[in-house]
Amino acid sequence: MPTTPPRRLGWILALLALAQLIFALDLNIVFVALPEIGADLGFPGQTQQLVVSAYVVFAGGFLLFGGRAADLFGRRRVFVVALTLYAVSSLAGGLAGDPVLIIVARAVQGIGGALLLPSTLSLINTLFEEGPRRNRALAVWGGAGASGLTLGALLGGLLTENFGWPAVFFVNVPLAAVVALAALATIPRDPAGTVRRRFDLPGTVGVTGGATLLVFALVEGPELGWGHPLILGAFGLSVVLLAAFALIEARSADPVMPFRLFRNRSLTVGMTVTFIFMATFGVLPYFLTVLMQGVHGYTALETGLAFLVPSLAIAAGTQLGERLTTRIGTRTTLLIGFGIGVVGTVIMVFGFDAEAGYWQLVPGLVVSGAGQGIVWTAMWIAAATGTAGHEQGVANGIASTTLNIGNAIGLAVFTVVADLGLDGKTGEALSAATADGEAFVVLLTAAGMALGLLVTLGLRRHRAAPAETRVGEAEPVPVH
Repeated sequence: MPTTPPRRLGWILALLALAQLIFALDLNIVFVALPEIGADLGFPGQTQQLVVSAYVVFAGGFLLFGGRAADLFGRRRVFVVALTLYAVSSLAGGLAGDPVLIIVARAVQGIGGALLLPSTLSLINTLFEEGPRRNRALAVWGGAGASGLTLGALLGGLLTENFGWPAVFFVNVPLAAVVALAALATIPRDPAGTVRRRFDLPGTVGVTGGATLLVFALVEGPELGWGHPLILGAFGLSVVLLAAFALIEARSADPVMPFRLFRNRSLTVGMTVTFIFMATFGVLPYFLTVLMQGVHGYTALETGLAFLVPSLAIAAGTQLGERLTTRIGTRTTLLIGFGIGVVGTVIMVFGFDAEAGYWQLVPGLVVSGAGQGIVWTAMWIAAATGTAGHEQGVANGIASTTLNIGNAIGLAVFTVVADLGLDGKTGEALSAATADGEAFVVLLTAAGMALGLLVTLGLRRHRAAPAETRVGEAEPVPVH
C-alpha cells in the first residue's frame, strides 16, 4: 500500500470522484437530447437509440480488458488514457454532422468508459486501506457515480435547452482534460514493474469480443427483433468466443481473468449484486424519462429538473451506506439498502399513471433513491474486499462487466414487457397503456431488488475487518 500523505489523498479522491461523475453522466446525458439529435442529423426514430446503445455496447464489452490493462500497464497510465479518449471522442461527437460519425464517437466514448471505471476503482482500492478509510473513499466516489446516473438527465436537459444537443458532448472536453492533467500531477506514478507482466492477448480478444457481441444483441434485440439474423448471429458468435475464452483461461499461465478469484465469496456476491442493481435500480431512469417526456410531455429541461429530487436522495444514500457498512457490516447494509429500495419502488408505482402528477412520484423517488445509494456504496465495498492489490483492476473489471450486462439485460427484458399491449393504440389510449406497462415493469424491478436480498445472504456474517488491514498483506477478509 503506497504511503501517500492524507492531504494528497484527498485531492486524488476528488479527481477520482470527478472522473466517475463524468462516466456516470455519459450513461444518461444523451437520453433527453435524442429527439433533437434525430431531427438535426436526420436519424429515423427507430435508430436514434444507437446513440445510446453504441456507448453501452462498447463500455460493457471492454470493461474486463480495461481492468486487466490497469493491473498490467499501470492504473494512472490507463486512467489518463481513458480520459484522453473521452475528450477526443466527445469533441468528435459534438462536431458530428452525420449519424455515422456520432455513433462512432459514442463507441469510442464507451471504450474510454471501459478503461476509466476499473482503473478509477483500482486506484481507490490500492491507495486506501481496506476498512473504514476505503469505505469512506468509496462513498465519496459512489456518491458522484450514483448521482451522475440521474444528474445526467438534468444536465442533458439544461444543455440541450440552452445550447443545443452538441453541448452534451462538448461539456466532457474541458472536464476530461482538466482531470487528466491534474492526475499526472497528483496521482503517484505507476511502479515500473507493472509493464513487464504478460498480457493474455487471446483471452482478451475472446472475452472482449464475446462480451461486446452479447451486449450488442441484448441492446439491439428489442429494436431489430429477437429473430433477426444479426441478433441471432451476435448471440451465437458471443457463445463461441466466450467458450473459447474459458478454455484459454483454464490453460493460461497469466490469465486475463483468473478463475481462482471467484473463490473469494465477497467478490462473487458483490459482482452478482452489481448485476441485480443495474438490472433493477439502473433501468428506472430510462422508464422515468419515457413517462415524463412520452406520456406527460415534459421538455428536456423539465425532465432534467425532475431528476434533481432522486439525485439528492441517492447522494444521501451513498453516504449513509458508508456509515452503515463501517458500523454494522456490508451484509447487513446491503439487506437494508435492498429492503428500502423494494419499499420505495413499490410506492413509486402510484406515480406511473397517465393522470398522475410529478408529486405523486416524489415519495417513491426519495425512498427508492436512498436505498439505491446505500446499495451502490456497499456493493463496491463487497466487490473490493479480500482481493490483493495487484489484482484489484481485474476484480473491478469483473464487477463492472456484470454491472453493464445487468443493465443491458434489464433494459432488453423490461422494454419488451413495457411495450406489450401498445399495438394499434394512439393518443390518450397510447399514453394510458404506456403508463400502465411501465407501472408493471416498476413492480418487476422491485421483485428483482427482493432477489438482491436473497443473494446478499451469501455474504459471511463476521465482524468488520480492522482499519489497519492492508490489501495484499492478509488472506481474503470475510465481510458481513
